Amino acid sequence: MHVDGMQFHNVSELRRVEEGDGRLIQRVPEAIRADLNEGAQSRMRHPAGVELRFVPDGSGTVELTLSVQPGGSAETGTVRVFWGPIQGYDEFEIGPEPTTVEVSMPEKLTRLKDAAVEDLAFDPQVCRVCLPGEHRGGYTLYHGAAGEYRPPEDDELPDRRYLAYGTSITEGEAPLGEHLTYVSQTARRLDADLVNLGSCGTAYCDEAMAEHIAERDDWDVASLSLSINMVGTFSAETFRERAENFVDTAASANPDKPVACITIFRSSYDVVEGADEDGECERFREELREVVAESPHDNVHLLEGPELLPTIDGLTTDLVHPGDGAMTTMAENLATELRPLLDGR
Repeated sequence: MHVDGMQFHNVSELRRVEEGDGRLIQRVPEAIRADLNEGAQSRMRHPAGVELRFVPDGSGTVELTLSVQPGGSAETGTVRVFWGPIQGYDEFEIGPEPTTVEVSMPEKLTRLKDAAVEDLAFDPQVCRVCLPGEHRGGYTLYHGAAGEYRPPEDDELPDRRYLAYGTSITEGEAPLGEHLTYVSQTARRLDADLVNLGSCGTAYCDEAMAEHIAERDDWDVASLSLSINMVGTFSAETFRERAENFVDTAASANPDKPVACITIFRSSYDVVEGADEDGECERFREELREVVAESPHDNVHLLEGPELLPTIDGLTTDLVHPGDGAMTTMAENLATELRPLLDGR
């Protein structure tokens, strides 16, 4: 969506708040959010994968005013700036009080040779202000912008999009930066723009989310990580029913777009003595395998989570959430699987 002459990427709606002039950023429309489970309603207001994008007019400074609505255990968040695919040095901490951050194009980027940029998915003149995706932080509010700039044009952005749904692992629980999540790294390897619909702790295969994915026309390939959040919360039978409906809804509405279903990634269930004596985690994997095998849709594919993350190397100490190293491993393996599906459309 476009607001104030800039692109709000991975944003579906800005909502007015009761006090102040800020507008709360959310990743799905309010009509969809209201029909999700209670926890997911909150998660869709966390700005995982959200970017404010614009092209500055010349060497002038562009000002953005942002704040973090208190919530969770982190009262501040880190805003990071990229220029197309180029990582900037600018990082800004924002908190409950509106904070104005200033960005201007680095001088060297104005003198790049044509040959250096012709094969890049993003044009380096596109400023990408990446909002705090920290799992424990509050919501981010947008208060306005000032300066001379324009929205990016289509040929300055990737020409295809990768949509990802899943748990906190997809939303971005543990990596040190939003750009290090496995889905962000996968998108970069595919020369694709990322639509992150991860939902920490609440990826319950809600019907409303499936319908939202089905109705969107802005993605070319999707991965559905289904879903460690449901182990111990739902029976395997209920998981099977909800996953089957979720996959069918997304795939049937987009028959020419690959939909890759990912079984539960390697975790403590697999490697810790006594963590899963009943084999429930593997039962959930088997249910998803059968959902894919029995799907009538040719665009539905199965990827095995334990193959994407073959060892515990790079996990955090909870042995569930991938740290930076594991995220990179997953991205390398996932991109290898998705690339032929995407190129073969």
